[in-house]
Amino acid sequence: MTKKPDLASLAKTAGSTRTRTEPETPAEAPTEEKPATRPSSRSGAKPITVHLAKEVRDQLKILSVQNNTTMQNLICEAFNDLFAKYGKPEIART
Repeated sequence: MTKKPDLASLAKTAGSTRTRTEPETPAEAPTEEKPATRPSSRSGAKPITVHLAKEVRDQLKILSVQNNTTMQNLICEAFNDLFAKYGKPEIART
């Protein structure tokens, strides 16, 4: 396997006047990432992903605007209606 050529030395050989400058890093740059904060409403929640036609999403969005609520609240309402239909407790939180 051949070693890759050093581009800086090739540029010098070719007569390039451009030089690469490394970005300066602050002396006190934080090395640890802060953990992502999650809203308390999502504590213990798990995502449910479904793939539906664009028209379904659009209609749900229109309903949420017309009823001054969120799409999630409408979906929770729909799940609770489904649970009630099958005699299950209505546990979807809005």
